[in-house]
Amino acid sequence: MNYCIEIMEEEHANIQRMIAVIRQICCNILEGGEVPVDDLRSITDFIKNYADHHHHGKEEAFLFPEMVARLGKMADNLVTHGMLVEHNLGRNYNMGLSMSLDAYEASPSTQLKLDIVGNAFGYSYVLSEHVLKENNVVYTFAEKNLPQEVFDKVNEDSRKFEEENMIKGTQKHYLDMLEGFEKKYLNK
Repeated sequence: MNYCIEIMEEEHANIQRMIAVIRQICCNILEGGEVPVDDLRSITDFIKNYADHHHHGKEEAFLFPEMVARLGKMADNLVTHGMLVEHNLGRNYNMGLSMSLDAYEASPSTQLKLDIVGNAFGYSYVLSEHVLKENNVVYTFAEKNLPQEVFDKVNEDSRKFEEENMIKGTQKHYLDMLEGFEKKYLNK
């Protein structure tokens, strides 16, 4: 397996772990619990900066352009009309969650709780399905069809991106956040 695929699948596992936290928070709210506004704001930060900028950033900057440029209409459809659309759906749900939290803080209501749960669950559903498609279809298709010299460049770019973010503390910050939420909400 190529380095870039390995690291992206590892990030998918982390995103799935956060999705489990999100789903538990949604269940807690549905069962009458308070809306944990600060925790949900931290989760929107995780989604924006770890799942989207960090993870999707590598896909959108390094892997997907090579697939579209080199693997024809099937790759273009898979990436442009599939994966990128789902990335944007996730962004929309995260933005909706953030806006719902703002509105709820200004004037709490059951309607706004519904908006919070709806956006949080929408994100978790779309991204869970998305991860399965990328792990089982997109990455497999890329590894079977892209020349190794192309993957060598994607791997190099991904490694450099990871190292730069490691220096900034990006991975540690968000994985520490994730572990804290798992302990709090999933008793892990």
